[in-house]
Amino acid sequence: MIRAVLSLLLVLGAISSAFAAGDKKYIPKSGRRIPQTLSRGWGDQLIWAQTYEEALYWSRSRNKPLLVVFHLEDCPHSQGESLSKVIANSFEIQKILDEEFIVLNLVYETTDKNLTPDGQYVPRFLFVDPSMTVRADIVGPYGNRLYAYEPQDLDALKKSMEKAKKLLKVEL
Repeated sequence: MIRAVLSLLLVLGAISSAFAAGDKKYIPKSGRRIPQTLSRGWGDQLIWAQTYEEALYWSRSRNKPLLVVFHLEDCPHSQGESLSKVIANSFEIQKILDEEFIVLNLVYETTDKNLTPDGQYVPRFLFVDPSMTVRADIVGPYGNRLYAYEPQDLDALKKSMEKAKKLLKVEL
């Protein structure tokens, strides 16, 4: 009887740990952080810059590339079950962004023409290197929206992130 109960507990424990491993959320090395309102659903454990100027300063002082995400809170392509949720739930992308990038998400458009190389649309992802150069050469998979990614494009986004990191190392 005791053996049966122990066996059952062991099986239940193994099943629950298997489910927990499949739903692994990113937790920074320094431990769980208090979610920022600045995350706006794109990754509560990331430290988000408040302004473009602050993000540029962090990028330059920490020698990390900056990722600027333009989106709208009521945009169906940015929010809900789409891109923001997929990115926020990607352990790998959250880890890379936390450890190797400065991140900023903006819910308003800019008058800076460098940040609108092919127009104003959302969601739009632009990489900026620490020399404050917008990397217009790092594009997504779409010809009509060069800096757009869809929920199924996580691999393309990871490749763009890798390119941003390589360009940083080459230019030092």
